Amino acid sequence: MVFGPAKDRPAVFIERKPMIYRPLRYEQMMRAAEHLDVRARRMSTGMGVFTGEKMFAFLYGEEIGLKLSPEDLSEAMKLPGAGPVQPDPSAEPMREYVKLPKEVLDNFDQFRAWVEKSANYARRRMSH
Repeated sequence: MVFGPAKDRPAVFIERKPMIYRPLRYEQMMRAAEHLDVRARRMSTGMGVFTGEKMFAFLYGEEIGLKLSPEDLSEAMKLPGAGPVQPDPSAEPMREYVKLPKEVLDNFDQFRAWVEKSANYARRRMSH
């Protein structure tokens, strides 16, 4: 059967939903924090992960940055491959955040321990 102009064909409607941006390590982050009361929110250069009203993690591209206490930040920055979190090269690095090295990100137990330190630090800061 040959159809004529489009008016002769049945209409097909496809519902298009907006594409949701999720950084590559989103599922990993949420799994590591599933025992914590957290939520994620898209931001201009990545995604923030919050406990209560305090952001404690920032996901961008393939990277995860965690907000840490001064002592934990010092320890984390000594890890090979760790560095400052600077999702926007034209902006200053994020204060109190460390970009975790791939070796930590790829080891779930190590990663989860750092996530707990970060979330606990954010919670302590809420109470002050």
